Amino acid sequence: MYLSPYERKLALIEILLLNFLFLLLPVLTFLIFFENTLPARHHKFIYILLSAASMFLCMAYPIKLEVGFIFDLRFVPFLILALYNGYKMVFPLYVVLNIYRFFIGGEGVIQSFLFSSVIFIVIPLFKGKFIQLHSKNRVLYATATAFFTMFLYLLTLSFQVPINQEFWELTFYAIITYSIAIMIITTLIEKIIANMKARETFIHSEKLNIVSELSASVAHEIRNPLTVTNGFLQLLNTSKTISMEEKKYIEYSLLELERAEKIVSDFLVFAKPQSNNMVYSNFKAEIEYVTNVMTPYANMHHVAIQVNFNNSLYKTFDINQIQQCLINLYKNGIEAMKKDGGTLSIDVSEQKKKIFIQIRDTGTGMTSEEIVHLGKPYYSTKKEGTGLGMLMVYSTISKVKGKIEVESEVGQGTTFLITIPV
Repeated sequence: MYLSPYERKLALIEILLLNFLFLLLPVLTFLIFFENTLPARHHKFIYILLSAASMFLCMAYPIKLEVGFIFDLRFVPFLILALYNGYKMVFPLYVVLNIYRFFIGGEGVIQSFLFSSVIFIVIPLFKGKFIQLHSKNRVLYATATAFFTMFLYLLTLSFQVPINQEFWELTFYAIITYSIAIMIITTLIEKIIANMKARETFIHSEKLNIVSELSASVAHEIRNPLTVTNGFLQLLNTSKTISMEEKKYIEYSLLELERAEKIVSDFLVFAKPQSNNMVYSNFKAEIEYVTNVMTPYANMHHVAIQVNFNNSLYKTFDINQIQQCLINLYKNGIEAMKKDGGTLSIDVSEQKKKIFIQIRDTGTGMTSEEIVHLGKPYYSTKKEGTGLGMLMVYSTISKVKGKIEVESEVGQGTTFLITIPV
């Protein structure tokens, strides 16, 4: 059936919009059915499955050129997964794309295979840089990647097909559609990520508030009978009417009471900041104090402490809680390097009314699963740890309206970045 140029143009736009709808389906499907129902560890499998389905549908409804070539938006999910997740997750898409493209057949099979291979090899190399960007910059980066990728693809295609008005129209609509599609989808993805982080932060903050409210009253109530029991056992231990074996039992009891007292003291740090401990400081004195306190412990494990201080912003906080928070972070960093030694770097800086405290070690590092569980009660990466130390760190930073970001790689070390608004 003959179509006028105007009708041909409308049909072209219609197919591109249909492809765009196929690209939106995975995002909407994930939001509606999987975001809150599946554990985070299963999300990657869902990403691959939905992206493959989207790519399959785009290829099933392509724009067919008169010269035999076909064009669609199949590279959008391919590019997004390559940028966000790297080689491991984009490889299944690479296989699906090429198998289905060979099944479709026709002109352009070899060109599609070669181009998808180039994308598969090159684009995931930029994953590290891409992930480190701010959310808005990631959207711009992905959009620019789509623009230049599609421009190069159509440039190579121009050597294979006759250059006519239809080709130039296709080129214009394809580049614009690719760029807009990937901009909208990455914006939605960034919004989903931001909402998930906000929800996790809110839930974690609520848990810390509950711990803070309960810990002080419970700890004080427990400490009183512990003190009385400890006093009577010490008096009993001085008695001359009990045997040596009975004294040994009393000594064990005193040791256990001491351990119970330490646990109670750990819980007391979760209490609300005390007015008589509040200071208005730029963290310089606190960093110097904790560094001096922890230097002997660091020397014992052949760890060097390097401090770089460049902050003029002040904040009101409970000095005891902040010092204990920093001591816990120093101690964790030092213990992560106690096997081979290393360097513990502390950098305090300011930017846009925010104080940044970065604590970086060169120790054993952590897996992504371990990072996710940091700050949860009784979770610790150390066999002898209780997890209360990191819970206290997160609780203290939450009280000053700050946030903690953790970057770590097994065998490379860990970086804690504390951001405190002024």
